[in-house]
Amino acid sequence: MKCYRRLKPFKAISFDLDDTLYDNRPIIIKAEQQSFDYLRQQDPRLARLTKQQWFDYKQQVLAVDGSLIGDVTAWRLAALQAIFVELQLSDPQQMAQQAFEYFLHVRSDFTVPAASLDVLNQLAQVYPVIAITNGNVNLAQIGLEHAFSLVLKAGDGLRAKPHVDMFAYAANHLNIEIADILHVGDHLTTDVLGAKANGAQAIWFNDQGHQLRTHQDSRMLPDIEMTHLSQLLHLL
Repeated sequence: MKCYRRLKPFKAISFDLDDTLYDNRPIIIKAEQQSFDYLRQQDPRLARLTKQQWFDYKQQVLAVDGSLIGDVTAWRLAALQAIFVELQLSDPQQMAQQAFEYFLHVRSDFTVPAASLDVLNQLAQVYPVIAITNGNVNLAQIGLEHAFSLVLKAGDGLRAKPHVDMFAYAANHLNIEIADILHVGDHLTTDVLGAKANGAQAIWFNDQGHQLRTHQDSRMLPDIEMTHLSQLLHLL
């Protein structure tokens, strides 16, 4: 654990999910492949779909509506629907929803490590523990349904981190100031910059051995750098 600044008193702890409480990298790679295979099976014309074409559809809908970049669910749904509309398939909206639900299921087909759950449970005995995520994982499916007093996901009017929206919503919900939140996350832009630039304190969870000074996403100094979630228990 590295301390770059002395922590000020805080009243709540917020957590990023993907790559903070669990290693999301192999999970999302597998889910993307399974979803792509599923998509190609939905119609003979889709059997010729390439991964580059799928990428191109995602970029096309983003070019039309740039706000989709802050809502991964809406972005995927829009890209799926664009494919089905172009191929003139029946009920493209329903087909897109079904394809998305398949993706969400395989994307959430794992269990959060017991060590992460134990840390959350111990922290929750002392502080409100909440989730602030840009992702769309199914918390009930991965065993986090009851781990947080509040779960905020980007979308439905809440812009993704590093924007202030979810931090401000959390503070208002808890009847505290954003400065009273200690945020824990693995991403130096969405989590560290997102927290610090909006007035919260930030812990950078770095279990990959990255170097802060040379990391491409390093824009703002975290308050603390941790390599194991259990180190959070030293704050109790």
